[in-house]
Amino acid sequence: MDEPILTIEEREAINGGRWFSSLSPSLRHDILRCAYVKRYKDGDLIAARGDAPQDWVACARGAVRVSSTSITGKQITLTYVEPGIWFGDVAIFDGERRTHDAYAHGDTTLVCVATADFRKILAAHVELYEALLRLQSRRIRQLFGLVEDLNTLPLRSRLAKQLVHLVRSYGVPQLADGREMRIGLHLAQEELAQLLGASRQRVNQELKAMEREEVIRIEPGGLVVRNRDALMRIVEAES
Repeated sequence: MDEPILTIEEREAINGGRWFSSLSPSLRHDILRCAYVKRYKDGDLIAARGDAPQDWVACARGAVRVSSTSITGKQITLTYVEPGIWFGDVAIFDGERRTHDAYAHGDTTLVCVATADFRKILAAHVELYEALLRLQSRRIRQLFGLVEDLNTLPLRSRLAKQLVHLVRSYGVPQLADGREMRIGLHLAQEELAQLLGASRQRVNQELKAMEREEVIRIEPGGLVVRNRDALMRIVEAES
């Protein structure tokens, strides 16, 4: 099978991913040789809770919104998978069904490796086992960090930390002032609040306070970070 057809930007997102770029050239080649591309429009369902695992997946463009549904039927956003991140391997390893729903957030491109091919690559490259252990370890550390932040940091610091992460992953320099960065991932305040485990009203209050301090600017099209250093100082003040 030929390597997947990706745009230059999508290929750079995959090859530049911190985890993927650490693999040997031969392993990266075999993964991409078996892979195929899926493209989704904003809001398209990628996988539903209860689905059997079919693919090992990486995001190459856009984002994957991982969510669950409350007992009242409300969708709760848990996280966004950004370009360069691989996921779906846990369900393949343990054989259990998907635990959450996954939707495209914006126009989204995925690189997919079928379960059977994933297992063949594992058999051919022992290196991949150790690499996936490192990946799982990083996920566990991030999860513990999120739990710690939720229980120890005030909302202002958690919000600043989330904005720093979004700028790092989706920041686009402003033409008028290169020091300002627009967050390219458009999130409604309700979605941002769900990521932080807070109410939309409280998040709105903190955003307005940061805007008054000229740290950010709230625009109809999203958020612009005016002073990244000030954001970092907010994070470090409570950490």
